[in-house]
Amino acid sequence: MRARDERGLLWRLCSRLVWAGLRLAFRLRTAGTSFVPSSGPAVLAANHVSALDGVALAAVVSERRRRVVRFLVAAEFFRRRAVGWALRRFRQIPVRRGARDVGALEEAVSTVRRGALAGIFPEGTVNPGAGLLPGRPGVARIALAAHVPVLPVGIWGTQLRWPRSGLHLRRPWRPPLSVVVGPPIEPQGDPTVEADVAAFVGRVMDGIARQVEAARALAEAR
Repeated sequence: MRARDERGLLWRLCSRLVWAGLRLAFRLRTAGTSFVPSSGPAVLAANHVSALDGVALAAVVSERRRRVVRFLVAAEFFRRRAVGWALRRFRQIPVRRGARDVGALEEAVSTVRRGALAGIFPEGTVNPGAGLLPGRPGVARIALAAHVPVLPVGIWGTQLRWPRSGLHLRRPWRPPLSVVVGPPIEPQGDPTVEADVAAFVGRVMDGIARQVEAARALAEAR
């Protein structure tokens, strides 16, 4: 039996427009999206190479799996007029950077406990380098507190159009963009024990690293 479509009309419309824009601007390739459950909770944890990563991942999950993702997004973006309106309208979760934002983590835990999908970039910022930055503990605290799996995600190619320095409109005109979802990492440990949190973050970052390599290989494949 096919799962109920949880997306509202506006989400479906915006998702379809973003999807069309991605396919126009990139040679879009996806893999592993079947790991995203058709219903029920999970945390999607991705690398972060571009400001486009969130909208790209949300569109992929929406178009491939008919699911909505609530991302933890830096609070300063909510103060921008158009962007802030969209983030609030789509019930994204503001998080204060540079501090342990307990309220944001509690909202994310509540989200997945209700059977929804939460999204997080454990590096905490756009990473201009080739490797991953150290993972922050939020992803572990959410997954362990709610006892839900984490799906590691690799994104590669968004940085060719919108790196940390800003929008680039240059050749190649349609660079490859790959989004690869890996198998679930089951929660293991106590969210109040720092050693358990650190160990789980390590497992998540290892999973993300594997998916980034897969995404890069997929993007570079002929």
